Amino acid sequence: MAFAGLKKQINKANQFMNEKIGGVEGTKLDDEFVEMERKTDIMCELVEELQLKTKEFLHPNPASRAKMSAVKGIGKLSGQAKAATYPQPEGVLGETMIAYGRKIGEDNLYASALIESGESMKQIADIKYNLDDNIKMNVLEPLHQLSTKDIKEVQHHRKKLQGRRLDFDCKKRKKDKGGSHVTDDEIKLAEDKFAESLHLAQMGMHNLLDNDVEQISQLATFAENLVDYHRQCTEILEVLATTLQEKKNEAASLPRPEFVPKTLSDLGVMDTLNGGLPSTNISASPLPSPMKSPARSPMMQSPAAVALYDFEPENPGELAFNEGDTINLTQRIDENWFEGSLNGKSGMFPVSYVNVTNPLP
Repeated sequence: MAFAGLKKQINKANQFMNEKIGGVEGTKLDDEFVEMERKTDIMCELVEELQLKTKEFLHPNPASRAKMSAVKGIGKLSGQAKAATYPQPEGVLGETMIAYGRKIGEDNLYASALIESGESMKQIADIKYNLDDNIKMNVLEPLHQLSTKDIKEVQHHRKKLQGRRLDFDCKKRKKDKGGSHVTDDEIKLAEDKFAESLHLAQMGMHNLLDNDVEQISQLATFAENLVDYHRQCTEILEVLATTLQEKKNEAASLPRPEFVPKTLSDLGVMDTLNGGLPSTNISASPLPSPMKSPARSPMMQSPAAVALYDFEPENPGELAFNEGDTINLTQRIDENWFEGSLNGKSGMFPVSYVNVTNPLP
C-alpha cells in the first residue's frame, strides 16, 4: 500500500513536470481564482511577518530573546518547561537606581531622588508587562490560531486541488488518446473530486480574505493597548517630574557650609623632618593640584576580549566573529555567555571562545 501511494505521488509529480516542461496543456483556472491565490499567498506571508515583528516590538533585545528561547527549549527537553520572563529595560534601570540610592543613604537628597526615579521606572516596567500580556492574548494568539488552523487548512485544500487537477487531466488525456483501460466512470470520479477540491479551496481562501472586521479589530486593540500604556506612563512620569523638581528646589534652598580640607596636622600625622613632632607650618604649604579622575582619563580602556576562535552563530541574537577580532564587552549574561559588540553589531557569544583583555567592572 505504501509503495502504491508513493507511485501515485511520483506520477502526479511527473504530470506536473510535463505541463511545465513539455508544454502539455492542463485544465486552466480562471483569472479570479489566480488572483485569489495571489492574495492568499500575501496573507500567509503577512501573518508570519506580523507575528515575528510584533514579538520583536515587545522584546527588542535579541540577546534576551535568544536566551528566553534557549531556556524554553531546554525546559521542554527536560520536561520542566517554564515561562521565561523578558527583562524589561525600565525595570532593570529602576533596580539599579534603587540599589545605588540605598547604598548612598536615603538621608541624602540625591539618593532619595534616585530611589523615587527607580520606583517609577519599575512601575513602568509592570505596565509594560501588562501591555505584553494583552498584546499576546489579543493580537499574537489570534494570529497564531489563524496561521496554525485556517491558513493550514486552506493550504491543504490548495495542494489537494493541484493533485486532483493533475489526476483529472491525466485520465482525460489518456482517454482522448484511445486508452481503453480508462473508463468514463473513472474520469467522472476524477472530475467530481477535482470539483470538490476547487470548491473547498475557493471557500477557504474567500473566508481567509474576507475577514476585514476581525483583522481590523485586532489592529484597533493593538492601538488601544498602546494608548493605555503610554497614558499610564505619562501619568507616572508627570508625578516623578514634579517630585524631582521639588527635591531640586529643596537641595538648592539648603545652606551650603564652607568646606575646609583637613591638613596632615589636623589628622595627627607626625612630621618626620621635625624630629617626630607635629609640623607647625604644614598648613602653609601649597596644596597639590587635584589629579584627574581616572574615570575621565583618555587612557581608560573599555571592557574587551580577543577572539580565540572563529564563532558562527546558530541562533538569532548571537554575534559572529573571527579569530583575533577584538570584541567590546557589554555584560556577562551568565557563566557561559557574554554579550558584546563588533563592527556595529551586538549579540551573545560563548565565554570559552574569547580571552578577556580588559574585564567588565
